[in-house]
Amino acid sequence: MDEVEVVVAHSERTTLRVGDLFLKVDADQARIDAEVEAMALVPVPTPQVLWRKPHVLAMAALPGTTLGRLGGPSTGTPAAWAAAGAAIRKLHEAPLPPRTGRAGRSRVELAAELDGECERLVTNAVLPADLVHRNRQVAEAALRPWTAAFTHGDLQIDHVFVDGDEVTGIIDWSEAGRGDALYDLATFTLGHEEHLDDVINGYGTDIDLDVIHAWWSLRSLLIVRWLTEHGFDPFAPGCEVDVLRSRM
Repeated sequence: MDEVEVVVAHSERTTLRVGDLFLKVDADQARIDAEVEAMALVPVPTPQVLWRKPHVLAMAALPGTTLGRLGGPSTGTPAAWAAAGAAIRKLHEAPLPPRTGRAGRSRVELAAELDGECERLVTNAVLPADLVHRNRQVAEAALRPWTAAFTHGDLQIDHVFVDGDEVTGIIDWSEAGRGDALYDLATFTLGHEEHLDDVINGYGTDIDLDVIHAWWSLRSLLIVRWLTEHGFDPFAPGCEVDVLRSRM
């Protein structure tokens, strides 16, 4: 191996790959500690932790590939998406962890954060007002009572690895904790609505689709400005702004 691959990099954290070794460098040591603790508790496959030092976590690479990425085509079969749904259900049925995760923010806290972000998006002309207002209406359905589950908290499509139709591992557990199970399902299927039925089939229970749609809008509204400010492009085809447009 004669090169270092930058997997993701921004001002909060950076992940590097060197051969079969992943190095996660995080400005917040508490996030590294939370990730290791969560991986020790979950009943789904995770990367092997090789060592941990202040602000750096080393993990072995997982076999297989991700199901795809936001804004790109899915490389997974319907059966692979269903297997991911089954793995997510297994996680959600695990004993609750002691920590409240990103998916566990209160309705009051989320509503206040969402309203403030919507105002900034319109005031700063980041997005058209009608697009923001319509998606704020859709997002309201997510702000309802929910039963706490063990959630990943940042279950993006490229955090789930598969080999054929088998899930080989799930990565990036720093936001894990008690939370809303439908937040995980919505995050996982964001931008890949065509595979939502496959995921639900694997998950194995009835899902309120209005809440899934609401989380798509809510998550996208909250992250567009952050992505723009950190060098990512939420306006790229198939990404967050297209998700918001699809709700019009």
